[in-house]
Amino acid sequence: MKTIREVADLFGVSTRTVRYYEELGLIRPERSEGNIRLYGSRDMAKLKLVFRGKRFGFSLEEIKEMVLLFDLDRSGKKQLERTVEYGHQRIAEIEEKIIELEEMKDEMKGLLLEFEQKLREKG
Repeated sequence: MKTIREVADLFGVSTRTVRYYEELGLIRPERSEGNIRLYGSRDMAKLKLVFRGKRFGFSLEEIKEMVLLFDLDRSGKKQLERTVEYGHQRIAEIEEKIIELEEMKDEMKGLLLEFEQKLREKG
């Protein structure tokens, strides 16, 4: 079991962030006799999924749905199906963004060549 400070330090976030995920219902820490939050391996696994999801650009609603699906279906099948569905959507979005960035890079290269030519002419 880990305290909120230990969990926050482990994931490199503030204790407020950890409490926020608790408020959203993503995690449910136990409480000590002194009312201190204590996080077990299940909460740690859920937080790991939350932070991984954020890193990959999933919305908090998508992350919440994926994480909480395991509580509804202990086999994990529904969670995996939804994660695969969202993963394919996210990859399509990333591929679209890559195309946009490549086009922007090509346009900028063209402009730079044009500007460099103008500089040489003014030389």
